[in-house]
Amino acid sequence: MKTSDLVFVGIKGSVVALDRTSGQQVWVTHLKGSDFVNVVVQNDTVLATCYGELFCLDPLTGTGLWQNPLKGFGIGLATIATAGSLGSSNAPLLAAKRRRDEESAAAATAATA
Repeated sequence: MKTSDLVFVGIKGSVVALDRTSGQQVWVTHLKGSDFVNVVVQNDTVLATCYGELFCLDPLTGTGLWQNPLKGFGIGLATIATAGSLGSSNAPLLAAKRRRDEESAAAATAATA
């Protein structure tokens, strides 16, 4: 299997690799927490951010190659920009995530009032 045979999904604190042809799950790697996951594939690695940390995974196995906790930056959303990902944009996804978080916070505030 090659990296190009896979589709990578970031969801609920995990990265999931699916077979591009069948849609079958090939592997899943839980990163941290249950937050939004941003994923970029470049140079035969999968880069993913979640819960304020950056992870580098092997695209064929999901094995962690390295991790950087990005100390001092908090646990907010993080985007990834590489030379190979300049044409893609996660802005709509990030805006939707922010809106959901704000709606949840407003609902929680209303419930306690």
